[in-house]
Amino acid sequence: MKLLLDTHAFLWMSLDDPKLSDTARNVIAELENELLLSPSTFWEIGIKISIRRYELQEPLDVFVDREVQRNGLVILPITSQHAGQVARLPFHHRDPFDRLLIAQSIVEQVPIISADKQLDAYGIERVW
Repeated sequence: MKLLLDTHAFLWMSLDDPKLSDTARNVIAELENELLLSPSTFWEIGIKISIRRYELQEPLDVFVDREVQRNGLVILPITSQHAGQVARLPFHHRDPFDRLLIAQSIVEQVPIISADKQLDAYGIERVW
């Protein structure tokens, strides 16, 4: 099964954070699952680092490249179809990064691994 990682799920998985739920941890560990990562995740983390709302112990690109490789993640490119879906989404959620992840989940028809219950308003499958 293909699954899309929300930004916090990617970070918590990568940093072995106990905030990652047992269900999410188990789904991530299943070797037959393909884990997708959106470029919006790199962007969101980069912005949070630049405004000092998040900190990593190494450069962002080094961290992301290593974790993508180490965890066998597949980068899900952002397409015009995803942008079009963002334009059609109701405003249940105002965060632009989450809205893009929601659109990618809808277009690609993949569940999203996320603790964010606000995503449920979009009728997508959320694993947590």
